[in-house]
Amino acid sequence: MEAALSEAPERLTGTAASLQRIQALVLRHLCLLFSSWARLVEIVYWPTMQMLLWGFITVFLTTRTDWLAQAAGTLLSGLLLWEVLYRSQLGVNLALLEEIWARNLATLFVSPLRPWEMIAAMLTVAGIRVAIGTGAAAALAWPLYHYDIFTLGWSLLPFLAALMIMGWSIGLMVASLLLRVGLGAEGLAWAAIFVLQPISGIYYPIEVLPGWLQPVAWVLPSAHIFEGMRQVLIDGTIPWRHLAWAFALDGVLVVMAAVAFTRATRAARRDGRLLASGE
Repeated sequence: MEAALSEAPERLTGTAASLQRIQALVLRHLCLLFSSWARLVEIVYWPTMQMLLWGFITVFLTTRTDWLAQAAGTLLSGLLLWEVLYRSQLGVNLALLEEIWARNLATLFVSPLRPWEMIAAMLTVAGIRVAIGTGAAAALAWPLYHYDIFTLGWSLLPFLAALMIMGWSIGLMVASLLLRVGLGAEGLAWAAIFVLQPISGIYYPIEVLPGWLQPVAWVLPSAHIFEGMRQVLIDGTIPWRHLAWAFALDGVLVVMAAVAFTRATRAARRDGRLLASGE
């Protein structure tokens, strides 16, 4: 007995014990970090996106300083329309995440609720979020900067519609991934759409992008909307061509999103992931 006690490891105290506890907690979080590709991507994601966005803005401002003088409010218009796109996507994902956090998905899917009814509800909630959030920002833009988003005229309505459809579609695609992967992909709800920000031409024309990147940008509905926005502000003409392309590309995204979400809900039901969706 005495031999066993004498061989017991010495108990650490004071600073050594504190360092050991700190090391254990750091090791735990490192294990969580390196066990999830989503967390690893998120570490480099935001700095990279900010660098790309502001890099292109810098290139634009240093080479086309006369351009901004032709269209007062271009940057604010781009910002407000981008918020419509972002909030549309985020609203869809937050509606689903609220159910996941509350462990309520299984309850919903054993009810008579159909997938398309759930989609309709999430899109409605997202639309309300957009109206409240972006509406408040647009209202503040006038007393602070004497800018009125309605200077875009009737073109504003199709701009808003096209951006909301795109945001909803991307939101449903991210929601599909959440149903398949769970909360390990939660960060994508906030980050996914920002990968499109540098190539959407929010604050600068698409021609500012490198030549090899411009064809990629033109397959995004958002690129056509923001180019159309600048056409309205500078030339005062309705960008019918850009609007046609934006809604056509939105149609493709809608089909992709509907298929992805429907398959994800079926797979989640089949594999029993709805019961574990809050973990």
